[in-house]
Amino acid sequence: MAAAASLISTFFSNSPSPSSILSRSPNTKSTFSLSRHRLCLHRNPTLTTFALHNHHCHSPQAPPSSLSSALDSLLVLCTSVALSFSLFVGDVGSASAFVVTTPRKLQGDELATVQLFQENTPSVVYITNLAARQDAFTLDVLEVPQGSGSGFVWDKDGHIVTNYHVIRGASDLRVTLADQTTYDARVVGFDQDKDVAVLRVDAPKEKLRPIPVGVSADLLVGQKVYAIGNPLWMICYCRLDAGFGLDHTLTTGVISGLRREISSAATGRPIQDVIQTDAAINPGNSGGPLLDSSGSLIGINTAIYSPSGASSGVGFSIPVDTVRGIVDQLVRFGKVTRPILGIKFAPDQSVEQLGVSGVLVLDAPPNSPAGKAGLQPTKRDVYGRLILGDIITSVNGKKVSNGSDLYRILDQCKVGDKVTVEVLRGDHIEKIPVILEPKPDDI
Repeated sequence: MAAAASLISTFFSNSPSPSSILSRSPNTKSTFSLSRHRLCLHRNPTLTTFALHNHHCHSPQAPPSSLSSALDSLLVLCTSVALSFSLFVGDVGSASAFVVTTPRKLQGDELATVQLFQENTPSVVYITNLAARQDAFTLDVLEVPQGSGSGFVWDKDGHIVTNYHVIRGASDLRVTLADQTTYDARVVGFDQDKDVAVLRVDAPKEKLRPIPVGVSADLLVGQKVYAIGNPLWMICYCRLDAGFGLDHTLTTGVISGLRREISSAATGRPIQDVIQTDAAINPGNSGGPLLDSSGSLIGINTAIYSPSGASSGVGFSIPVDTVRGIVDQLVRFGKVTRPILGIKFAPDQSVEQLGVSGVLVLDAPPNSPAGKAGLQPTKRDVYGRLILGDIITSVNGKKVSNGSDLYRILDQCKVGDKVTVEVLRGDHIEKIPVILEPKPDDI
């Protein structure tokens, strides 16, 4: 509309254009002349006509014939109407009316990454950890956000998988789906030792899109991986400003290491066979999925190695083969039945100072599997001298050099299995059969 108005105002303005050649007669008639292929305007008080000439305009002393003038006027008028109509119909600004934009061209790998992101983001959710706090002045009990993280939809029944440290200490939990609808969530179960938790939301099935679950046994170093989640700063700002839309983020990288080992943030128990990646993993991404190039889940983003807490190029994910077994037990039983010996053992550094290799038993309660089998704990005699307990050197013939080795062997066993524990007692070796029992529920 602005372009059309400008065109019309140019034709009908009383003041001449700076680029035109002006000739004005002393009488009431006025003539505006342009250069070659120019537009001439003859105006009198009763009639205004437009004439398009190739070489020159008629002078006021020699006016054109009435028929020629009428045809010229009709030609120019039709041209003006057509141009104005095209500008009115085209929904573009005056500055960009004639700008042609070419479509963005993406490479094949870029298209695959964009498609992977678009297909999997509906499966990723945001989790807000709310804790009850009492106001010191009013004594009112308020729910204060104390943590946030990511998670993903496991099945159509509303099960959400995330890290245990994301929900730890929560009085209430809220899950926000990809369409920004929020639901209260309840805890189905969790495994502190492996930093895995399962929640459940009562959301319509059509809003739940389970993530495709892959395998992690055949992963290779150098393989491309993709981490989807939400940065911590984004969650915080979204919580403060309800009008600020939640949005997913995607980071890419490769598998830089396999069969790594990290410690559980809750219990300190080692988590074996962890995936190491250089894909940027930030605190808000905890609990989010790590995907392969086909869009299948291969791990849960759980930790980063960084003094500042920001991504430093070293991130860790719990492999999906470990997660699958834990989630199945949590969904079915609400807990993980993991076998234990029921002992407390000394730090690895203390055993190394003794010049031996193994796990030093500090305590073996009488009602524990180890106590029932007869393992000896560390104690003091009547004179206060320290008497070392048994030092576990192998289980079922597998060498035990430290606590991580012991946990790794026990993770491969089941409740009720009978294992042979080889211990160093004094200056001789003994083999003791032990029947493994489940870990007692927390009181």
